[in-house]
Amino acid sequence: MTRNLVESDIKYINHNGVHLSNRTKLSLSNLFIFLGKDHEIDAKIMSPNNKMFIIDFKIEDNKFIQVIDSQDDFDKFNKIKEHLPDLDIVAIGSSKYAGKSTEFESLFLFDSKNCRIGSIFIEDPSLSFDYAHILPLVTKCSILHGHTSTVMVEIIGNMSNGLVMDFSEAKRLIKESINDLDHKFFINRRYLLKEDEIYYFVQFEGPRGFFNLQLPKSTVYLLEDEATVENLSREIIKILSPKMPKNIDALGVYIYEGVNKGAHLLANLK
Repeated sequence: MTRNLVESDIKYINHNGVHLSNRTKLSLSNLFIFLGKDHEIDAKIMSPNNKMFIIDFKIEDNKFIQVIDSQDDFDKFNKIKEHLPDLDIVAIGSSKYAGKSTEFESLFLFDSKNCRIGSIFIEDPSLSFDYAHILPLVTKCSILHGHTSTVMVEIIGNMSNGLVMDFSEAKRLIKESINDLDHKFFINRRYLLKEDEIYYFVQFEGPRGFFNLQLPKSTVYLLEDEATVENLSREIIKILSPKMPKNIDALGVYIYEGVNKGAHLLANLK
């Protein structure tokens, strides 16, 4: 028998250790944490006719955000607007509930009066790369081994004509960026003993013994820290950020190392 991964198998835990029910809520919660914004998850609010509603996020100054990832969510949002017409609320959700998109889904803001900042995400099987690395400080990973990692990128910025950025252009730039990392050996620069025109010479003493490697430069990617998925997320942001148009304010990168594990890094762009 084989077991298929379904949405219920995946646990979305934000940076404060709180469980969220889906990826959109996780992304928003982590964004609030990153920006230092206090927020309440699953906020309860009573309508004038004593009907209780649970809204996904309450932020400062009594503003609310409802995430829409299903038709039920969409119906619930309409009921909230019906029973609480003066409530300061926006809905963020899948583009298929606000207009069809053939290849990707986006975060779409339903607030027509104040819709200026938006976020899209790009997740596609082609956005993956293969690499080898060694983590001398981690016993299990202190031998030469490899991974295939898939990447999801969030792009946050000011919208123009209802768009944060064209999906095809975003995908092209992301693919171009991760191609720089594909089929490379990642190693912390601190282990570099010497180099010549052709080779890097790497040495270190680890839990599995002494390593002395001579590596062609064309196959190596030197990092300023250990070759973890957290630091690879940072490296992708570093490569991708100069390619972004001027309206983009922040990038988030998820890297999956296998199934249901990985790292997420969110960074402002200067």
